[in-house]
Amino acid sequence: MTISASLVAAEVMEWLHGDAVQVEEVSTLIETLAMRLNEAGIQVDRIATGISVLHPNVRTEGITWTAEKGIELRRYMETAESIKAYDNSPFKVVFSERRSVRIRLRAGGDLPAYGIVPELLEAGYTDYIALPLPFSDGSVKGVTFATRRYGGFTGSEISLLETIARPLALLCELYTLKRMSHTLLDTYVGRRAGARVLAGTVTRGDGETISAVVGFFDLRGFTELSNAIPGDKLIKLLNAYFDAVTRAVEAHDGEVLKFIGDEVMAVFPYGCDESARGAARQALLAAREASAAIAEMNRDCCAEKPPLRVGIALHAGDVFFGNVGAEARLDFTVVGPVVNLASRIAGLTRDLEQDILVSEAIADLMGCHAGGLGSYRVKGFEEPVSVFMPPAGSIGADGSWCNAAASALALEAN
Repeated sequence: MTISASLVAAEVMEWLHGDAVQVEEVSTLIETLAMRLNEAGIQVDRIATGISVLHPNVRTEGITWTAEKGIELRRYMETAESIKAYDNSPFKVVFSERRSVRIRLRAGGDLPAYGIVPELLEAGYTDYIALPLPFSDGSVKGVTFATRRYGGFTGSEISLLETIARPLALLCELYTLKRMSHTLLDTYVGRRAGARVLAGTVTRGDGETISAVVGFFDLRGFTELSNAIPGDKLIKLLNAYFDAVTRAVEAHDGEVLKFIGDEVMAVFPYGCDESARGAARQALLAAREASAAIAEMNRDCCAEKPPLRVGIALHAGDVFFGNVGAEARLDFTVVGPVVNLASRIAGLTRDLEQDILVSEAIADLMGCHAGGLGSYRVKGFEEPVSVFMPPAGSIGADGSWCNAAASALALEAN
């Protein structure tokens, strides 16, 4: 490097120890690092990170920057293929042996049989180095640098890359911890609740009153089911059931707040009359989709177990959305009469042998009272509760289920 390039290289170190902490995304950090290294006279054409993450589905996340494509996010799931690729990668050496791996691609002689070598050769790279990123918890992550420059990296450049690995590791750990906080809260309390917790809503009683459609998805006959099949198969079946419901809810702009035994509680928030009808329609579509998914599960594997039945109830109104619980053990949830009544209506699905029931509040929002099944007394409420069974496939483009088919069914019922 020239003297001026050496000074710029020193500036890279100063930046990593100072202003880089203000960068909000790890992708921006890597892209800016690439720019600064190249300005320092160190030709870097590719940078990639490999960081294992605490995530229910993703094993490792990587940021790859190249001079041609810029930033790419790569997520590696826990699959047989990804495990095989990892076993044949420099990152396995970096993670397990805590040492660097350098591959001089154009130096002649035999090249190591890492899976990435053909890709690097085809892309025209001449030199590649994978370095450990030591985290404060004792774990090791990794970063790689590659160049197309003739002759590859110089000795002083390799020394600089090794030197910046430690401050880079500290920054990557900071971003990883932030990401982990978001992931854990999203996984265990949901996106909306997680965002509120991270924003500081952590005191018992903190929260707000919101308007929402509240949905309960109640798996029927769970006791009989748990007595009929082994525990490992039961857990697998429950996971498939929860997954089907969650996918349906999230596909229609709702959020699963919690799993209560074999029951799922979901919300579809709204802010005005127009969005209220939209939320009701989305909640009903989610209910239909979840019910269809459960039926599909029964067709695929009903020989070994009693068929699954799910009772779904929808109600709408104002609920308290916030922290409730003990001083040192809180739950971020929705509470109030609307939640209680939705739960009671879910119980009515068993008595009336219906898969989906909605309250009069939902019928009002949808602008239709077809499919009425009468009024029933439920525990905790003085007045009888009117419930409706929207006819299958009857939701119109305007959000109503009062089309010709629904009207005909309503007349037949009367």
